[in-house]
Amino acid sequence: MTDAALPALADDPAAPAAASLAAKTRRRRALAYVQAAPMALVFAAFFLVPLLLTLVVSFWEYNEYEIIPSFTAQNYLDVFDGCLNVADPCTTVRTYLSTLKFCALTWAITLPVGFTVAYFVAFHVRSATVQMALFLVCTIPFWTSNVIRMISWIPLLGRNGLVNGSLIGLGLIDRPIEGLLYSDFSVVLAFVHLDTVFMIVPIFNSMARIDRSLIEAAHDAGASGWQILWHVVVPLTKPGIAIGSIFVITLVMGDFVTVGVMGGQQIASVGKVIQVQMSALQLPAAAANAVVLLGAVMLMIVAMTRLIDLRKEL
Repeated sequence: MTDAALPALADDPAAPAAASLAAKTRRRRALAYVQAAPMALVFAAFFLVPLLLTLVVSFWEYNEYEIIPSFTAQNYLDVFDGCLNVADPCTTVRTYLSTLKFCALTWAITLPVGFTVAYFVAFHVRSATVQMALFLVCTIPFWTSNVIRMISWIPLLGRNGLVNGSLIGLGLIDRPIEGLLYSDFSVVLAFVHLDTVFMIVPIFNSMARIDRSLIEAAHDAGASGWQILWHVVVPLTKPGIAIGSIFVITLVMGDFVTVGVMGGQQIASVGKVIQVQMSALQLPAAAANAVVLLGAVMLMIVAMTRLIDLRKEL
């Protein structure tokens, strides 16, 4: 560029505007980082640091009397001990299969229930006040602790509980049904009771964002109600379904209270194994199991996000 062209650039009226726009962009970016800094510090202090400490402790040694801060991979070897035998799965594989069974059953029930409730509130309730009231009803169980909500099922499902008593009184059965309480059925029932709201809320948020003109256009084009639901509503609700599924699966995978109370301390789960090891002060072994559980949950979340690009959909 020649020296003669420099005065022309200096006199360009667009140059100050471009410089001002660049400065505003830098200020906005800096302001965004400042606004995100408090939450980033909280995230680091209460998530990243404990996670790092858990990873570190998982490589420590321990015995009946003490925890020894020295590096060892024995804790992870103990987790996967005997898991190479396909014919006879190890304890870890059986425990994960049991937990995944609860995940699948809970997800298979909470998804249609949550979708139905969200669809009714989003498309059949016109008043925002009534919608808020219905959401409040959905959150009423959260006003009490999980343990109290689970214990409330015992008088209903027990051997001499209300369900068995009613069935016997109606003459439908001759003797009490044994599998209602302290069984897989009661565990799944409690999970559905506790986690359905986590499926309802994200699905409703996705449905609330659907342009109603799309549904009207599909109806004017001659589509039936089922076709509108399957080809319009469901595709546009995929982000909410994915987020709700992530909530439900992560909650079930790490839960040990529900399995312990509703399973009568007789049903195995990954969370229950970790809780027992922590009660026995086997903290390195519990940390190793927690890291493996975190890895398994992350793989499941990655698999779901592969099916639906949440960043693109939201």
